[in-house]
Amino acid sequence: MKDIPESESLIKYPCEFPIKVMGKQAPDLAQVLSDLVREFDPQFDPATVEMRPSKGGNYMGLTFTVHATSRKQLDDLYKALHAHHMVKIVL
Repeated sequence: MKDIPESESLIKYPCEFPIKVMGKQAPDLAQVLSDLVREFDPQFDPATVEMRPSKGGNYMGLTFTVHATSRKQLDDLYKALHAHHMVKIVL
């Protein structure tokens, strides 16, 4: 994957940026992932997490809207979410 200089990015920082995550249904999924997101965005409010259960109830879709300040911040957050054992997909 080619690195795009921040000056050529379509995203203008700072901005509010939604990150969609899919994980196996678990009682603490939203809290655990909210804690992870706050490591990258200390201003993040867990009360703003949007949650949508799958039709079968086995998975939960979560949307975290973060205050993005740089490409590096978003890249690092995506990597951390991808690496988390409770996460199946990050968009």
